[in-house]
Amino acid sequence: AASRGGWDLSSRGGGARAGARPVVMEPRLSELFGGFPGPGAGGPGPPAGCGRPPARGRPSARGAASAPPPTAGPPPPGPLHKHNKNPPAGPRAPHKKVRSRPRGRNNPPFLPPEAEEGNIEYKLKLVNPSQYRFEHLVTQMKWRLQEGRGEAVYQIGVEDNGLLIGLSDDELRASLKTLRRMAEKVGADITILRERNVEYDMDSPRRIAEVLIRKVPDDQQFLDLRVAVLGNVDSGKSTLLGVLTQGELDNGRGRARLNLFRHLHEIQSGRTSSISFEILGFNSKGEVVNYSDSRTAEVICESASKMITFIDLAGHHKYLKTTIFGLTSYCPDFAMLVVSANTGIAGTTREHLGLAMALKVPFFIVISKVDLCTKATIDRTVKQLEMVLKQPGCNKVPLLVSSSDDAVTAAQQFAHSPSITPIFPLSSVSGINLEMLKVFLNVLPPLTNSKEQEELMQQLTEFQVDEIYSVPDVGTVVGGTLYSGICREGEELVVGPTDNGIFLPLKVCSIQRNRSACRVLRAGQAATLALGNFDRALLRKGMVMVSLEMHPTVSSLFESEIVLLFHAKTFRKGFQVTVHVGNVRQTAIVELIHGKEDLRTGEKAVVRFRFIKHPEYLKVGAKLLFREGVTKGIGHVTKVIADVKCSA
Repeated sequence: AASRGGWDLSSRGGGARAGARPVVMEPRLSELFGGFPGPGAGGPGPPAGCGRPPARGRPSARGAASAPPPTAGPPPPGPLHKHNKNPPAGPRAPHKKVRSRPRGRNNPPFLPPEAEEGNIEYKLKLVNPSQYRFEHLVTQMKWRLQEGRGEAVYQIGVEDNGLLIGLSDDELRASLKTLRRMAEKVGADITILRERNVEYDMDSPRRIAEVLIRKVPDDQQFLDLRVAVLGNVDSGKSTLLGVLTQGELDNGRGRARLNLFRHLHEIQSGRTSSISFEILGFNSKGEVVNYSDSRTAEVICESASKMITFIDLAGHHKYLKTTIFGLTSYCPDFAMLVVSANTGIAGTTREHLGLAMALKVPFFIVISKVDLCTKATIDRTVKQLEMVLKQPGCNKVPLLVSSSDDAVTAAQQFAHSPSITPIFPLSSVSGINLEMLKVFLNVLPPLTNSKEQEELMQQLTEFQVDEIYSVPDVGTVVGGTLYSGICREGEELVVGPTDNGIFLPLKVCSIQRNRSACRVLRAGQAATLALGNFDRALLRKGMVMVSLEMHPTVSSLFESEIVLLFHAKTFRKGFQVTVHVGNVRQTAIVELIHGKEDLRTGEKAVVRFRFIKHPEYLKVGAKLLFREGVTKGIGHVTKVIADVKCSA
């Protein structure tokens, strides 16, 4: 059982009443708090798009991948596997040649039909195309690469409707040669992820191939994914990151983690207390680029076309506020939950899992230290995780990864289906299954497509300040994430709010991304900005830097729709909590609970908060998380009551 007051995902007293669902909150948030409303008159049942786990046994990557795709959103790319025989629902153009054959006992295997949007392209064959056809194919590849922000996946030997036809060896060889020519034309490289035989009513076996196309980076616009690392203290988080980023296995006594620690007391205790960042790169051919061979951060950034930025967070409960700040402020794309094989779900593991669920951060699980345990102990830990993941609060489909082929399937399913949760058992000492995690990270696609990225870039500039430094010969430097717009060297912005609620003018002198100089920063990218001789004493975490045209509004008073996850007694007017909204972290007092005198565990209401120290810059719809001792709750901002409109 979880510790008292933790982010308990079970359906004990913290669950909402049967059939209850927040009106404004998105459905996934309600999954944390008990039963699901059914399709009829309040009967229980899982929401659309959430996979139901099989009745018996552990689902493998193949089993999970052959499940029908979710009904909402673009169809996920299915795996190339001969046992995937369930055709997806919906209209499909018939393929007369195949359907006229007598099928016997084998039905033709299918992938989901090709989507117009996204970075997945189906091609039956690419044998000796004409010049006009070749130019058209190159244009099509540019579109798919743009949709995938520099990455695309080609399925060769597959009809547009998803039917797996397959090619002979000569046809496949010629198609891959054409694909390589196309990639060279657009300045990209290709990597064959896997090949499969298709055997159904065929005189001779035919093959299909799945190919990753990755564009060589230009102007430092490599694909950057942020992964927050969660887990209980002593579960091996920092050691795993040290092994991945340094390229050397651990000695069993924590040598790999020493380069990650930022403070002397962290080295002495072996426990992370602050937020640190580590990078792992992949070049256009899918090869790992890290600090091995005496590479520097600058060399890694120059060589890599895809970058994984790991945000190493604290596991000890004493540093929970630091962990929450890292999750809310740094906007991670994914979370990696590390669980020790010999201890299982212990300490803050369940609490961190609840945090990822509450903030809607897709997560995968790594079971570390498998070299210390027997197979029975590892199986027990896996079953323990499966029980938690299948509970109504999570409703996930655990997917145990046991091969590189499974890792490719897991990456594609994980990014497109919120119910899939890959599990990687590995060791940082012996290196068992470590390559599978690298394959997974290499193939893992971004959550946002190019259209969403363009929309964010069209908005006014907004940079969230998360870190503040003083650098000799440079001056004041701030680190954070560009939430929207574009930021250039020499641009003039305003920063605030100060304690008085005003914004101050400043100038961006230079920009660095992953310790390399950069002239232009785009929405969603993390960087450090040099501000010259701007007074550091005027800055604090939680501020924003915005364009002059924005005229930002700041407020001490705001309303939020919340769900109280846990409280020992009753939550009422006058109660003080620490509120986390993005990079804002401040104590607030409850001024009013609309329609109720008080709240108990599991109840929902609209609550008015007031910051007790100084006003903050807030936006309607922002996710909110609050805590005080064992009291915990989540929600989102519904109304900001402006104090004053600020300008430079």
